[in-house]
Amino acid sequence: MTQNSRPLAVFDLDGTLADSGHRQHFLEGAKRDWNGFFAAAPADPPLEQGVALCLAAAEECEVVYLTGRPERCRADTRTWLAGQGLPEGAIHMRPSADRRPARTTKLETLRRLGRTREVRMLVDDDELVCDAAERAGFRVVRARWATASEALKDAQEREGRT
Repeated sequence: MTQNSRPLAVFDLDGTLADSGHRQHFLEGAKRDWNGFFAAAPADPPLEQGVALCLAAAEECEVVYLTGRPERCRADTRTWLAGQGLPEGAIHMRPSADRRPARTTKLETLRRLGRTREVRMLVDDDELVCDAAERAGFRVVRARWATASEALKDAQEREGRT
């Protein structure tokens, strides 16, 4: 089987592979500190359940990453993934000026990927993203092994930042 004929396993980062809990305080209060939130991402500890699932999926699938992190975080994200021993793969990030909800942007990317490849699964912690992907016919694994703060959930939906 050639590399580009393998099905895709699509993994979210924050709350799925990376434990962003230590930096969610940047999103509390009236003025959210997005620069601080993303600058602290390289210190995220890995979420062992997500990492194990990603490594297992890589045995049969090509792993790609789908995150709401802005494009400016690409180098830090690539370094973090490599540091955790995760498979190399395409990283689909949010364009810097795109503030639409993750459920919209991620579904667009999934549909684009699904036009030319089988998307075997999406693994994500955002319930709204998971709901939208399931309604569109994608197989979803809900990453429920980390706890997102209410501030993070609100930010994902209202401000389209992660």
